[in-house]
Amino acid sequence: MHKKWFVFILIILCSCTSQDKPAVSFYYWKTVFKLSTIEKKVLKDNNVSKLYIRYFDIDIDRAREAFPVSPIHFTDIPELFTVVPVVYIKNKVLLESSTDVEELAQKVNDYINQINAKNNLHCDEIQIDCDWSLESQNKYLAFIKTFKKISGRKLSATIRLHQVKYYKKTKIPDVDSGVLMYYNMGTIATDSTNSIYDQKIAKRYLSSLEKYPLKLNFALPVFSWTIHSRDKKVVGLRNKLRKKDLDNDAHFKELPHHFYEVIADNYKGGIFYRQGDLLKVEAIAADDLLEMASDLENNKSQLPKEIIFYDLDEFNIQQYEKNIFEKIISRF
Repeated sequence: MHKKWFVFILIILCSCTSQDKPAVSFYYWKTVFKLSTIEKKVLKDNNVSKLYIRYFDIDIDRAREAFPVSPIHFTDIPELFTVVPVVYIKNKVLLESSTDVEELAQKVNDYINQINAKNNLHCDEIQIDCDWSLESQNKYLAFIKTFKKISGRKLSATIRLHQVKYYKKTKIPDVDSGVLMYYNMGTIATDSTNSIYDQKIAKRYLSSLEKYPLKLNFALPVFSWTIHSRDKKVVGLRNKLRKKDLDNDAHFKELPHHFYEVIADNYKGGIFYRQGDLLKVEAIAADDLLEMASDLENNKSQLPKEIIFYDLDEFNIQQYEKNIFEKIISRF
C-alpha cells in the first residue's frame, strides 16, 4: 500500500474512534444553581459541554390545579455550557380530570421562557421528565405533541425500562430523542435488594433495547441514599447519609446486606432515629457503573450521543475515583 494512503486511512480510523464515543453530560437537580470547585473540576476534566438543569416540577395543589414547584434559582450563570431545561411532571397531574394539556403546555413553556429571560439564558432543547402510566398515557402524549408545537424547540423525554419493553402499549412520545433512565429499577422497600440498580431486574428489559424505535441516550446513577424504616415500614429516604457516616457513629450498628440498626435514640442531620429502626444504605459502586455500561453496550441498537450522569453534586462525585467517567465512556 502506498505510504500516503496508509497515513490517510490511519488518520480516518483514529478520528472515527474519538468521535464515536458518547459525550459526558450531567443532570443538575438542586434548586440553586451554584457550582462548587469540585463540580467545576469534574466538568472541566471530562470536557462536559451540556448540562440538563431541572427548572421546576409540576404538581397538583389543593384546588386540583397544576402548579410549578421549587423553581431553579441561578446564583451562578452557566455561560460555558449548553443548557437543557428539564421539567418533571408528576403523573398525578395528568391523571387529574381537570388538567387541560394545552393550557398546561402553554404555562410550562411560558415559565421556562421567564426563567431564561431573567437569567439571560438560551436553550435549543427542552426535556420533559414523566413516568406516565397507561391511565395517563393519552394526556401525556397529547401534552408532548402540543408542547413541541408551542415551544418550537427540540424536545427530548425520559424513558423508563418498562416503557421500552412494552412500548406498543405505553406508546412512544413525539419527541426528537429519549433518555433511558437506567436506575430506580426496584421498589423502595425494607428488603435486601438495591432499588437504585439491580442487574437481575435490568436483564428482564435489556433485550428490548434493540427493537425500540426512538433514538436513546443513557442516564446512569452516581448517587446514593439510605432507606429509613420503622416496624418494617419505610418512613423516609435520607439522601445525605452514607455508610461511613453510620460507621463513625456509636448509635448505629452494622448488620449484613448493607443494613444498620439504631441501638439508641438519637438525632442525626435533623432526623430522629428511634432505637430498633433499620437503615439500608443503597449506593452505586464504580464496578456497578462499569457493569451497566457494558450491558447497555451489548444490547443497544445504536451508539448513544451522550451518557448523562445523575446527578452533579460534589457529595456524589467524591465517592468515585477521578477517571471513573472516562472508564465508563470507554465501554461504548
